[in-house]
Amino acid sequence: MITAELVKQLREKTGAGMMDCKKVLTETNGDEEKAIELLRERGIAKAAKKSDRIAAEGLVTTYVTADQKVGVVVEVNAETDFVAKNEEFRNFVADIAKQVAEKRPATVEELLAQTSMVETDKTVQDVLTNKIATIGENMSIRRFERFESNGLVESYIHGDGKIGVLVEMENGNTDLAKDVCMQIAAAKPEYLNRESVPADRVAHEMEILKAQAVNEGKPEAVAEKIVQGRINKFYGEICLVEQDFVKDPDQTVGKLVESKGAKIVRFARFEKGEGLQKREENFAEEVAKQING
Repeated sequence: MITAELVKQLREKTGAGMMDCKKVLTETNGDEEKAIELLRERGIAKAAKKSDRIAAEGLVTTYVTADQKVGVVVEVNAETDFVAKNEEFRNFVADIAKQVAEKRPATVEELLAQTSMVETDKTVQDVLTNKIATIGENMSIRRFERFESNGLVESYIHGDGKIGVLVEMENGNTDLAKDVCMQIAAAKPEYLNRESVPADRVAHEMEILKAQAVNEGKPEAVAEKIVQGRINKFYGEICLVEQDFVKDPDQTVGKLVESKGAKIVRFARFEKGEGLQKREENFAEEVAKQING
């Protein structure tokens, strides 16, 4: 009898999908070594060997429902930019975005454990593992954001999947929301407004600004006033509604949206590979590894 524990152990050792593990264990009457050999022969177990490779390239994509009530932005990473142009990989990322929109996972771990909408006999993890085996690179579903709104959700993709933006608005329209998305892609705000900036971040910035003023030889009382002026510039750089609108720098994004009777509720901006260690190519080392097996 092939138990769930046997399947789990083989899956952990090979990185192969659950159904693949169960199938080869059945074929080999539960002999783990023979099952591993079968997986290797079929090119499935090789996914496990790729799991320690750096995956900092890949694709950011978005999905918005036709009624613009639900939107998703997702980042799926791979080892090389070449794979991001692979149609199979791009379709996989699009499927993941739709899965998040419709099945509402709260975390990446929950998403991976869900039954795939595309391959209903597999989990999302199983499908991912099989893609790693067939495409030949380590891949990971890194993160996603899902917005559900009573207003509207709009998205924007820049650089063929380098940057993805999601915006939720109240009382807005598609054109205005699209302009705000492009603003976010270009100006890279960190927060919606000054109220959402963490207090410790503001305090730290004010300490730096005060030190700058004192080092410039300004008296303590004058330095305090200078800090207040400069902190407004700080907010203008990191807060979306206080940024100058890229299409019309004479007004802020907040004033633009307000003039249209609309309100920005929230936004998400994903840039491919941000914060990840980049792979450094060393061709001599790669060749040596291949020669030495």
